[in-house]
Amino acid sequence: MIRNSWISRAAILALGAATLAGCTRMPPTTPVQGVGQAAGYGYAPTTGYAQTTGYAPATGYGAPQPVAQPAMAPTPMPIPVSDPAPTPAQGITGLTERKPDLCGAAKIADAVGKPSSVIPTLGLTRDYRIVEYRGIEAQVYVPNRVVFRLDEAGTITSIDCG
Repeated sequence: MIRNSWISRAAILALGAATLAGCTRMPPTTPVQGVGQAAGYGYAPTTGYAQTTGYAPATGYGAPQPVAQPAMAPTPMPIPVSDPAPTPAQGITGLTERKPDLCGAAKIADAVGKPSSVIPTLGLTRDYRIVEYRGIEAQVYVPNRVVFRLDEAGTITSIDCG
C-alpha cells in the first residue's frame, strides 16, 4: 500500500516536471518608437532577435500582426467518376429463387379468414407451422412446409410456404 502511494506521487511529480519543462518564455518584442520611451518608462530597444517573416507591426502597438495573404481564385471541385454497376449474376439458387407454391398453399387458400381451429381439419399430409400474432418464428426456410399466420384474434390472415 505504501509502495503504491509512493509510485503514484512520483508519477504525478514527473508529469508536473514534464509539463513545466515544455513551457518556454517568449522573447520580448521591439517596442514601437515613442510609445514607452516618451512616457519615461525606461524601455530600451532590444537587439539580437530575428524579425518573424509574414508579420508586420501594427501602428501604435508593439505586438506583430499577421499580414493578409493575397486571395487565390477558387479551383472548381473535380466531378467524381465511378465505374458502371456490375451486371447481376445469373444462375444463383437458394433463397433468392423461391419456386412458387411448392407446399400447395393455393389448394387451401380458402382457409384465410377462418379461425385457427380449422387447420387440423384441412387434411394436410405435409409439415406445417402456425405463427401466432407477434409470435417468434425461426428463420429456417423449408420450401415444402405450409405456414399459417394468425392475427390477435386467432384468425388465419395468410398462408404461404416456408
